[in-house]
Amino acid sequence: MTRAFVRSGVETLDPKGGTMDHDHFIGQVQHRARLASRGDAETAVRATLETLAERLLDDSAENLASELPRELGHHLRVTAPKFERMSLKDFFDRVTERENVDEPDAVYHARCVIEVLSEAVSPGAMEKLRQQLPEEFEPLVSAGSEGRMRTR
Repeated sequence: MTRAFVRSGVETLDPKGGTMDHDHFIGQVQHRARLASRGDAETAVRATLETLAERLLDDSAENLASELPRELGHHLRVTAPKFERMSLKDFFDRVTERENVDEPDAVYHARCVIEVLSEAVSPGAMEKLRQQLPEEFEPLVSAGSEGRMRTR
């Protein structure tokens, strides 16, 4: 049985107790990013996960995708080329372009997506993700959706 816990005043699934389903994942991103529609949340998720997949080596995107519902994991699998070095600024530029919003909004939406992702996959999967990314990405991975993101 999956246990629930409360984060930011919203009930979510315990990442140690089971996989978050697609609707719950999108709903959490919509709520935390304060997006007007589920469609906007879907776009933010797609933009962030596809860009993240471009930055991951070999099977890392596939391994992360395997812990997500099929509809979400798909965004980690469809991207080519498989690995590309990019700075955090490049990452945010690509998310901004894919999401077709202003950069501050895209940065905040990506933070929300990564926060929900960290709750949806195992702690081991998040640790492997951290190891794959350059140190400059740590603020994105650890910032969460509240407060300012420190960029060292």
